[in-house]
Amino acid sequence: MPIDPKEVVWIEEPKIGLLEALYIPAIVNGLKTTFKHAMQPPVTLQYPEEKPTLPPHYKGVHRLNRDDKGRVKCVACFLCSTACPAHCIEIEAAEADKADPNWADRDKYPSRFVIDELRCIYCGMCEEACPVDAIELTTLYNFSELGATDSRKQYLFDRDKLLSIFDATTKSGADPVRTHMGALSIASEPGETKAGMSP
Repeated sequence: MPIDPKEVVWIEEPKIGLLEALYIPAIVNGLKTTFKHAMQPPVTLQYPEEKPTLPPHYKGVHRLNRDDKGRVKCVACFLCSTACPAHCIEIEAAEADKADPNWADRDKYPSRFVIDELRCIYCGMCEEACPVDAIELTTLYNFSELGATDSRKQYLFDRDKLLSIFDATTKSGADPVRTHMGALSIASEPGETKAGMSP
């Protein structure tokens, strides 16, 4: 069926003046945009002199939390190492001494707990899987400040190193102890740092 000629709208090509032909208005608009951005303060962070302000749920270096008695909070259930997609967590469990009143409420504790920080992809699955909130990711990201060098062994963080990170981060107040699971995950609602959590 042919188109009705009354429905056809003919468009005329716009006439370009001398200024448009020389691109002068486009150049002026571009220079205006450039000068507008040049007058704004810079957004570049002068690292390492200026440290970035990280969000509270930044996924940096791990730590092992302590309980109210100053013990390692981990109960050696192996859920974090099972959930880890990079297989960077190694745990060896030991039976708690029931005769010791400090360990009467525990069946197991980790005699060995090692995280390979170079192998880790910082996904937070270990934190999600932990039923007792024993492992958390902190806002620490600079390994040189943690004493790591170019040796691979320095990036294998054992239980004592992970507990020392807990002590340092809670003392500085940078990473409060998260005591409850939020609506989104374990780390979704950080709580207040408890007094006396550090030994």
